[in-house]
Amino acid sequence: MSVVAAVETVALRKRYPKVEALRGVSLRIEPGEIFALLGPNGAGKTTWISVVCGLVRPTDGSAAVMGHDVVREAMAARRLVGLVPQEVVFDPFFTPREALRFQMGYFGVRPDGARIDEVLAAVGLSDKADTNARELSGGMKRRLLIAKALVHRPKVVFLDEPTAGVDVELRRDLWAYVRRVRAEGATIVLTTHYLEEAEQLADRVAVIDRGALIALDRPATLLARHGEKRIRVELGSPLEALPPPLAARGATVDASRRVLECPFPAHGVSDLLCDLAALQGVVDLRTEQPSLEQVFLALTGGEKR
Repeated sequence: MSVVAAVETVALRKRYPKVEALRGVSLRIEPGEIFALLGPNGAGKTTWISVVCGLVRPTDGSAAVMGHDVVREAMAARRLVGLVPQEVVFDPFFTPREALRFQMGYFGVRPDGARIDEVLAAVGLSDKADTNARELSGGMKRRLLIAKALVHRPKVVFLDEPTAGVDVELRRDLWAYVRRVRAEGATIVLTTHYLEEAEQLADRVAVIDRGALIALDRPATLLARHGEKRIRVELGSPLEALPPPLAARGATVDASRRVLECPFPAHGVSDLLCDLAALQGVVDLRTEQPSLEQVFLALTGGEKR
């Protein structure tokens, strides 16, 4: 018997009068995954999440959460979802504690003080639990959004830029909590511009650009396929000419002619080191591993929109 996908979209399309935001996106996210959805601004990530969460109706194709079609079984699908939206939305008339009590009620969950305290602590709002939301800073309001998405123990959590505007310490605390939520059985779908976040957290990564899916795999596989380990050499004085053996290896120098970079060979490292030994005035030498950011830029043509 096949396992029901946590989230599945098939040939999903969304057209607006002047743009096609999604162009036939097919994705299957397995139960218990932490799944990162990456892409430039305007690529279609938020539209895809909005369709799956029942906030936007698709033009064509289908979307389902734990087997429930988001159009035909909208209420059943919505009950399974927790959403941290990209924009900061908050109710100014309630405290975080009150907001979380209401949030649990919206999803038919009996209010649980211990659960509310746990989630407030996880997002660093324990000391603001009884403060009016109007008095919270922008970063604290975003933390409250995260708490609201998690408090009712959803089966699938959508985090749309969850750590935008929060400090580094809280970001790492949230990473730990996301792993804990997954360990408790939830599926996490994450969009982020902090590519380190996706690299650290995600089991698999999808890249969307101009509404189309252009890559889907495990981070390590994407790095191996699209990234390139390199060796970087810093020189004390400008290099007059690139030695032919290094040029043959694809080495390049920057505009200052003081920094040389060369692809790291799969074999024959000793030969490369011999070629580098001929350089004069080496002050630093190190290897650089490919990053998910490099892969992302390569796949999207280096555009940051």
